[in-house]
Formats: sequence, structure tokens, C-alpha cells
Amino acid sequence: MKKLLSFSFTIFLFTSSFAQNFNSANLDSLFNILAAYNKYMGNVAVAKNGKTIYAKAIGKADIETGKDANTDSKYRIGSISKTFTATLIFKAIEEKKLTLNQSINTYFPNVKNANKITIGNLLNHRSGIFNLTNDPNYLKLNTIPKSRTELVNMINATPSIFEPNSKSEYSNSNYVILSIILEKIYKKTYPEILTEKIINQLKLKNTYYGAKINLANNEVNSYAFTGIWLKQPETDMSIPLGAGGIVSNPADLNTFIAALLNGKLVTLPSVELMKTIKDNYGMGLTKIPFYDHIGFGHGGAIDGFTSLLYYFPTEQLSVAITSNGNNYDNNQILIALLSAYYNKPFDIPSFTEIAVKAEDLDQYLGTYGAANFPMKIAITKKENILIAQATGQGPLELKATAKNTFEFIAAGIVLEFNPAIKQMLLKQGGGKYTFTKE
Repeated sequence: MKKLLSFSFTIFLFTSSFAQNFNSANLDSLFNILAAYNKYMGNVAVAKNGKTIYAKAIGKADIETGKDANTDSKYRIGSISKTFTATLIFKAIEEKKLTLNQSINTYFPNVKNANKITIGNLLNHRSGIFNLTNDPNYLKLNTIPKSRTELVNMINATPSIFEPNSKSEYSNSNYVILSIILEKIYKKTYPEILTEKIINQLKLKNTYYGAKINLANNEVNSYAFTGIWLKQPETDMSIPLGAGGIVSNPADLNTFIAALLNGKLVTLPSVELMKTIKDNYGMGLTKIPFYDHIGFGHGGAIDGFTSLLYYFPTEQLSVAITSNGNNYDNNQILIALLSAYYNKPFDIPSFTEIAVKAEDLDQYLGTYGAANFPMKIAITKKENILIAQATGQGPLELKATAKNTFEFIAAGIVLEFNPAIKQMLLKQGGGKYTFTKE
């Protein structure tokens, strides 16, 4: 349910390219090394014109039993659920059961500012309603079943954090409320509505509203890596509803996003509204660039699960990632998958590390700039650890992987120094930038 955050120096480049051949070998090498170094467990799929052109599962469905994941394994998808929920809301609008501009006070008169908050405000995170997953006690409560009334009381316990429609701020509470509104207008449970209006319509075989994880049903547990893979607690699925409660796999997710963006679930005018970005958020969709290509979709995170789903309409290309354990950024997996399709270079990370002395790092220290890069990068050290910090971003601790070469592996960043000429080469996601020490 948490919004998936990505940290990195770079932004995607902008040039024109199209893949003639899908580079599956490079992807296989990447996933093999990620598995070998305990960096990633998950399932990915790439589809073109509705046909899967690449699928891969790595890691375990369950560490304790040693059960392997497979390409049909099912994962909690977290906030990708919001795209499903937004689709259901637009279906209700097209059925004349709701309007974007109506206030929510009919359904929730006790929610603060209910007379000012619209359905549209909930969809694009402009309601001002407090995000229940930001509650300091949330992780003490999220494994305990909650009634709909208890959920609303949890949300309403904290005052509004801004005036409705004055700005955008991500809040899972918005989509919990939207889920309950759907239940009120259809007089059915959210899982029933989801099944009837999306799952059955698209004949999705591995998608449903979640319950307690069932390994016998080819579901997977989630993990965090702390030197070993540590199983994570399960959020009780009475809580996330349409904000983060759906289970699926990449093949089904690709089918869903392609159907949605092509107007097969709601009309194309509704899709355009969903795609319209205001202060970083659409209505159930976000937007990403890759070179000169634009994709629409969403990310997700719940417990130890993370996920990404994006569709590139021009190429009829969909890419889905579901993970049940990683200490390697999902954004780098996405870049690798897209690079394989668009025939762009992608460096396979090195997870080897060499020892360096504190005094050896002095030759690299300073501030570096590049004419074609929007930020300067300050290189400092803490004892024998080299630290890079781009303008306006947090510090990153780098690992020495070769002479004059340092990496921040989680984001796929490689810095190669040439102290003799006071230069630094930054590599990430196929992009290369030459910096000069000031």
C-alpha cells in the first residue's frame, strides 16, 4: 500500500529508438546474478500486442520449505490495486451511479471536509485526508482484522492535512474510502465487484482479492533481506481494500493494463481522465518516460512485496514486475526490461567488493559537474567509505568494486574516476555522463 519510492541520480534520457530484437540474454544474465547474490526474488513479464515476449521467475515462493517461485506464482501487488479501483470508479461513473465532481458527504458525512472533497479529489490524491499507513502505530495494527467502520474511524481520527484540492499528497485512505463507496452503491463487497466487473470480463486466471497467503494456491510469502531472507508479517486483508489488497501475477497484470489503456474496460474519454497528471498524480495512473517513450501505470508495496506495472501505448508494450523480496531497486529491473525491448545498453551490476583505505579515497573528493547533467555531485568520505550526494538528494554510500570504480548497487549507479585528469564517469541505466571536478 505504500507508495513505491525510487532514489537515483538520473532521469531517463530522451532519444529515439526501437528494438528490432528483444535482448533476452542480457536479462537472463541480470536475473541470474541477482539470484546468485540474494539481491532479488520475483516474477517479471513483458508483453507486446497482448502476447508475452519474455517471462522470468527467480527466487523462492517460501524460504522455509524451499519452494521455488514460477511464472504463474501470485503476489500481493500493493498499490497497483489503486488502478483497478479507479477503473471500477469510472465504470460506476459511466453507469451514472457517481460523478467525479460530487462530494462524498452523502456516504461519509463524518469525514472532515466531506462536503468539499469530491470523488475526483480522492482519485488523484487531492483530498487532504490523512494517510492511515502514516500512523506511527500502523505497523502494530495492520495484522489485526478491521471492520469498515473501524477503518473509517482510523482515517477520521487525524485532522485533514490540507484544504481539499489545494495540492496533491499520496494517501492510501483515499482509495480505502473509494472502495467502501463502491460497496455502498453496488451493495456488494469490494471483492465481488472486482470479480464481476474486471476479473470475469478479462478472464484473468490469477487475479483476485487477497486473503491469508496460501502457498498451496501458488501464492508466495514476502521477505526482507537482513543478511538472510526474513519472512515479513502479513497485512490483514480486511484493511487495504482497493488501496492495496489485490493478488495477481505479471501475465494477468499485463492483460489488465493493456485492456484498460485501450478502452476495453472503460471508455477512452475515461482513460484520458485517468491519464491526466496533476502534481504527479493521475486518477489511478502515474506517468513515466523512457527515452522518448511514455508509459502509464502504477507501482505498489505492501509488507515485503513490491511491484511495478506500465503500459506504453505507442508500442502496445506492457511491462509488469512483482517481487516478494529485494534489495535491488525495482526501477533498475524496469529499466533493464525496457532496455531489452528498445535495444538500449544496460550494465550488469557487479556485486564484488574490494577493500580500500581511507587515505586512498582522498584523490576522489570534491564537487563534480557536467554540462549535460542537471545536478552537481559532491564526493565526500566517512572513514573508508566513499559518499556521493547529488544536489537536492540524500547521500549514497558507495562500494568499491574495482580500482577507481564505485557502485551504489540498489539504484544501478556506477562511478568511474580518473583522478589524473580530475574526471568522473557516471553510468546508470544505459546513460553515461562525464563530470569534471570543480
